[in-house]
Amino acid sequence: MRTVIVTGASSGIGEATARKLVQSGYNVMLAARRTDRLQSIVEELGEQAAFHATDVSSREDQDALAAATIERFGQVDALVSNAGIMPVSLIEKGDVEDWDRMIDVNLRGVLYGINAVLPQMVERKDGHIIIISSIAALETFPSSAVYSATKSGVRSMSDTLRKEMTAHGVRVTTIFPGGVKTELGTSIKDQSVLEMMGGVFDFEFLEPENLADSVAYVLSQPPSVCVGELMIRPTGQA
Repeated sequence: MRTVIVTGASSGIGEATARKLVQSGYNVMLAARRTDRLQSIVEELGEQAAFHATDVSSREDQDALAAATIERFGQVDALVSNAGIMPVSLIEKGDVEDWDRMIDVNLRGVLYGINAVLPQMVERKDGHIIIISSIAALETFPSSAVYSATKSGVRSMSDTLRKEMTAHGVRVTTIFPGGVKTELGTSIKDQSVLEMMGGVFDFEFLEPENLADSVAYVLSQPPSVCVGELMIRPTGQA
């Protein structure tokens, strides 16, 4: 039975993905900071699931996550790097602390997770890195400068990693969701941005389960197939 780590697994896309993968026969290690929520989900999912308290912006936490997964399930076959934050604001507001947090979670957090699991994958010549990016990596909008920079940075990094890994049997996939019904938007505190967005996102958002299905599809491909990039938008999103 193959084992997958899912970060940001206490809600939204991460939780839906963990549930989908357990249903599909995988062992899943759920990672996030909210341990009470993780414990509740794992109790529901049963023996194929476990959790580890993880701040993805901490290299030590990510190393400990990989070690705990190996101790519990034997090895790490795939990483779904999903954790992210989006406290967007106009650059002129100078919300530097929010910029730093987005860089730490959305970019460094992805790199730390990859660093924690990649050596074992390369050694086995088998593994899969799946990164949940954002449509904001490809299309910017007022207030998205730093968020888009982190997501486009992840895109460049993941495509480079994919090329580096072709000789090692490790696959790398980046998924770019459009609007999804998650808690991500709750991190936006800038009232002017919230008002600006109010008239833009007037379409039905994707469900987290739609992204979970995409992850399951990518993982289900045979070793000879690498889905490098996958974009999924709501039908009504331009």
